[in-house]
Amino acid sequence: MPRPTLTLTTTLNDREVHVVVEPRTTLLELLRDQLDLVGTKSGCASGDCGACTVQVDGVPMLACLTLAARVDGCSVRTVEGLTGPRGRLLQIFVEHDAAQCGFCTPGLLMQVDHLLRVRPGPLGREEVRTALSGNLCRCTGYEKILDAVVDAATRASEGA
Repeated sequence: MPRPTLTLTTTLNDREVHVVVEPRTTLLELLRDQLDLVGTKSGCASGDCGACTVQVDGVPMLACLTLAARVDGCSVRTVEGLTGPRGRLLQIFVEHDAAQCGFCTPGLLMQVDHLLRVRPGPLGREEVRTALSGNLCRCTGYEKILDAVVDAATRASEGA
């Protein structure tokens, strides 16, 4: 007996895509396995680490806990979609040595991109720490990440 499938239409990184998935397919599986967008990482598969953070209609979501069917008709942005001015975030992370092994970096970048859009202007370290509390990093000790985000917010507020 054939498994049931769903046909989804979504805007992915500013491009309309049509995909066929099984109802149990997660957004993470869709992105990595079917669409070959491997920037989004699978860290824990339980929603604890934030490595799989993407944006759905501009809101950060954990792709490992989100069914692909949830994004039918929605706009999805992955780390591959952080281009133009939004793409400068990665460069700022590199400048501050905030991207060590790189495994958590895509999820952090997606969360930071959202933070800078909803809270423009300079940010304090505690505000950043709170905003990133759902994203775990095992390499940096967070100080360099905080430095990078504070710098990115300052540059954005100065128009740099």
